[in-house]
Amino acid sequence: MNNQRKGLSALMITLSMTLVLSACGGGNNAASNDRTAANTPAEGGTVKLKVYAQHFDDDTKGPFDYAVAELKKEMPEVEIELDPAVQDGNQKLKTYAATGNMPDIYFTDWATLQTFAKSQNVEVLDNYEATTEYKNSLNPGVESRLIAPDGHVYAYPDTGIEFQVIYYNKTIFDEVGIATPIKTYDELAAAAGKLKAAGYVPMSIFAKEKWITSAFYNGLVTREDAAGFGALDEQGLTELPQAFVSAAEEMEKLQQAGLFDANATNTNYDQASSQFYQGRAGMFVNGQWEIYSSAEKLGDQVDWMYWPAKDEATYEASKYNIAGAGSPQGYAVSPASKNKETAVKVAAFLAAKSAEYKYTQLGSPIVSPKTDKPIASDVPVMMQRIADELLPNAKEYAKLLSNTQIQNAVNDNTQNMLVDGFTAEDFIANLNRTLSKENQ
Repeated sequence: MNNQRKGLSALMITLSMTLVLSACGGGNNAASNDRTAANTPAEGGTVKLKVYAQHFDDDTKGPFDYAVAELKKEMPEVEIELDPAVQDGNQKLKTYAATGNMPDIYFTDWATLQTFAKSQNVEVLDNYEATTEYKNSLNPGVESRLIAPDGHVYAYPDTGIEFQVIYYNKTIFDEVGIATPIKTYDELAAAAGKLKAAGYVPMSIFAKEKWITSAFYNGLVTREDAAGFGALDEQGLTELPQAFVSAAEEMEKLQQAGLFDANATNTNYDQASSQFYQGRAGMFVNGQWEIYSSAEKLGDQVDWMYWPAKDEATYEASKYNIAGAGSPQGYAVSPASKNKETAVKVAAFLAAKSAEYKYTQLGSPIVSPKTDKPIASDVPVMMQRIADELLPNAKEYAKLLSNTQIQNAVNDNTQNMLVDGFTAEDFIANLNRTLSKENQ
């Protein structure tokens, strides 16, 4: 997993490695007065906690397994039962909530946390000592990962503000004669034509998950509006701004140019990533976290590119607008946990140690809590580019879209954009209806 190729630069160290990680593990006492002894196991007893967490590939297994191993040292009385998360848009987790079968601790995103806050399936962590300590441990600029727009804390994050990029196979690009960097939508459409003519899937995408089609669309939006989806939260906004209209029109043109596989909306992550790693697809879209898997599987054949724009001038002006928002996410706790006091401490500990692994073992600067531990491995060249080239020059991150109804409409309709017969006009009309209803 750690076939990384280049040491961490001084700049990366400056960005990410300044203060000491606060210990979020043993010894924390809840600050709230409504906690009861019923939530605390008898002295000397074993505390069993079910944890629903990502554990489906090397990049997710490594941080979790490391955190659990560290937990055994810090809190040996705690026994973790892993319930591996399914990449299904959190449907399995929502089923747990609907049936009253929630795990003690679970890893999830902001959209799900919002839903669970309304249904009282997530513990509000504001008054716990572990939360105070976690706040004090944060790297600068990542507060939005922990503190929700409503001011509450629902989960402990491990990563910092993540974002999406386009990966490409340099060997395939050379074979079919595609020059890089691709700067414009016309160049990307032309590349899709060359790849398709040569028998390749131009861009593999796991569009069975709606968030990735939304992420692709958001990447296009941020070329002309750095706020991205966050711009749709504006009160009184009842029609899509021009940047969103243009992005929908360009996404339709790219779909018509054959950029995506015809079966994209039925393709899951494993299938899409296999297309790319087995040399059957020229490009792949995912978050920057995919750097580690792609470096391991493709070595120096793979690199990432910035999002294209309508013309070269716009590309140069917007390339450092980062298509990722600092939405709350991470390890949350079920209010129904029989060992809620311990579960809160463990959730904070798992998040902190997961971040520690990602920083020390993977060399990722994109973590929420600080650590003073040294990098124990080389860093992939692509992550070095992130640290040296992108992060220091970042102009603006996309803003968070809090309205779940608008986000759901974006998710549904961006997925539909990959289906023949669904047009940009359909997309715009559907979104305008939702905006008119929600932002009045």
